[in-house]
Amino acid sequence: MANAAPLVKFVCGMISARVELLEEAAGEMGRRIGEIEAVSETWPFDFTEYYYQEMGRPLWRRFVSFAGLRGADELAGMKVMTNAIEAEFAQRAAAAGGVESVVARPVNLDPGYVEESKLVLASMKNFSHRICLGQGVFGELTLMYRGGKWEALPWTFPDFGSRRYDGFLTEVRGSLRAARRPPA
Repeated sequence: MANAAPLVKFVCGMISARVELLEEAAGEMGRRIGEIEAVSETWPFDFTEYYYQEMGRPLWRRFVSFAGLRGADELAGMKVMTNAIEAEFAQRAAAAGGVESVVARPVNLDPGYVEESKLVLASMKNFSHRICLGQGVFGELTLMYRGGKWEALPWTFPDFGSRRYDGFLTEVRGSLRAARRPPA
């Protein structure tokens, strides 16, 4: 008999040039994916200019975590869902015309999960350090948790390697551990 997927805490990183879209995207994910448990602070997304052409500038980053535990094998489906949400935001912006339609991608949603020993993010782009999860989605081990801290890997995105998000990820890890404890 096959082993069940580990139970994890799902998170989603959001990037936008408009802070209010981060709130709208979180609300939409809450309706479709599940209750939002925690929201991070909002940071400048200033480690790369990669998204400026399609998203505008300056860019802002925020994370949400979802209530409850889910099987890690749900990550591909969550990425497909967040891509659909991104597409809807882009369609609404294009339909609005004017300044709203200037950017091709109003919001970027990057789902993943926290397990006690790691952060895994989903991507639609294959690369040497990513594993196919199905549905055109690839999983990337982005950070490891060892010795009481988050550790970057050679391919870790610079913003994750900066330790800027460690506090929020540690909070999510703590929620995971608490949810796994048997009731007293």
